[in-house]
Amino acid sequence: MPVAQPSPGSTSASVPTKRNKVEQAKAEFCGLALEPRLAELGQAGWESLDEATLTIHLKWLGIFFRPVTPGRFMVRLRLPNGLIQANQLEVLAEAVDRCGDHGSADITTRQNLQLRGLLLEDMAPLVAAMGAVGLTSRQSGHDNPRNVTGNPLAGIDPEEFVDTRPLVDAIQDLLLGPEGPKNLPRKFNVAVGGAPDSFLLHNDLAYLPALHGGELGFSVVVGGFFSAQRNALAIPLGLWLRGDQLPEFSLAVLRHYERQGDRANRNKTRLMYLIDALGIERYRSDVLDTYGEFAGAAAAAGVPRHDGSHLVERAPRDICGVHAQKQDGLHWVGLHVPMGRLDAAAMAELARLARAYGSGELRFSESQNLLICHVPGGRLEALLAEPLLQRFRVDPGALEAEAVSCTGNRYCSFALIPTKSTAQAVVEELERRLELPQAVRTHWTGCPNACGQPYMGEIGLMGAKARLDGQMVEAAKIFLGGSMAGDPRLGELHDKPVPLSQLPDVLEALLVERFGAHRRPGA
Repeated sequence: MPVAQPSPGSTSASVPTKRNKVEQAKAEFCGLALEPRLAELGQAGWESLDEATLTIHLKWLGIFFRPVTPGRFMVRLRLPNGLIQANQLEVLAEAVDRCGDHGSADITTRQNLQLRGLLLEDMAPLVAAMGAVGLTSRQSGHDNPRNVTGNPLAGIDPEEFVDTRPLVDAIQDLLLGPEGPKNLPRKFNVAVGGAPDSFLLHNDLAYLPALHGGELGFSVVVGGFFSAQRNALAIPLGLWLRGDQLPEFSLAVLRHYERQGDRANRNKTRLMYLIDALGIERYRSDVLDTYGEFAGAAAAAGVPRHDGSHLVERAPRDICGVHAQKQDGLHWVGLHVPMGRLDAAAMAELARLARAYGSGELRFSESQNLLICHVPGGRLEALLAEPLLQRFRVDPGALEAEAVSCTGNRYCSFALIPTKSTAQAVVEELERRLELPQAVRTHWTGCPNACGQPYMGEIGLMGAKARLDGQMVEAAKIFLGGSMAGDPRLGELHDKPVPLSQLPDVLEALLVERFGAHRRPGA
């Protein structure tokens, strides 16, 4: 197999010489080189692959081996800003449909889609089919820049400051292009805010709309992440950028991280650890020097210091329901997708509805819901009467609307509980019992890796084990107090793990005590 080449601009002297096992495997081979060999690998079968190819290198193409479903793979797309067209969704629906009962798709907390149940021999034709309609799964896993997120209402939002779509596209194009990083120390999340409710502080790099001297641009925040070892909100870098500077500045941040990030201890490798090691002043200076390599030293020197203030002042809106767009006479219709889980038939039907009633465009949100946009007022009644909208409702309950969940132990070997099915059952039971004065956002995750972002929820739940009647049973830790409003904060552990069988009663008491819920008559 060919040896991976360092990214342009990197040098052997700039990369730490001490490498862990994963770094050694990455240094020996770049997973992107597997793409022309996918048909050959499919014919040989997954059991013929060595461990590094199976568990590391294929992830550079967005192909994930799942130990709990051996022989069945997951493919993670790249959908910048959460946008997808009806013809693209139809291609994905066909791929899921061929998987039979094994097939499904999940909307992720990065406005993305993950396809489940595919065989290795499916990959070559799927990659070709996706490419034909402008889709890719390239570099969507392992130590790569992940799907770049933005305002799910970009371009149609009456309240937006800036349309994030062209900015997100430009960042992704540069990061995945020839100059982009191919061997980061760990994964890296980038996001662009464009509205008053663009909470993005869980990203390694985020741009928040901000004014400087009366001009609209972006304040830069860095270092946010969740993990089993540590959780941190991004902190101000003390810089302000124009929109046209975001792509090259993003590349500078990632190239600096590629050169300087720790490659010895994977548990202390996310960007915030590098910021801690260098100090924020040194880190800012180093990144600006790197930015100068691309944008020119004069341009880098001209990036103004900024106090970190921005225009974001509230938690993200619930996108569900019928809403007027900024375009006269047009609407977006937000649909609640329970726990973000889709099947092939629903995907195909959503594509049909988007084409029949709107412009053929759909959007995914970080709350794992979706919207159909550009619906004329005269078509709303017919759309709302479609049978699929009885399943994907426009008027979900106060707990249903923004209940977010990781995939759980059905597909993930780290998860300690069946997260999605547990979350759905508990939320439905609480909706049956209680009336709430306002929506309460819950985040469910199966393990301490926190893919379901439990620290961001007003109520967060994490899979665990507890002793009940002398037996170890599935349970959940409860976190309270997370906020994505103007004064963001992470949720904190409330109490010892609660057995899943007792969870509805415990959560009912918390919702009554802290969130003003009251029991429904007769419940």
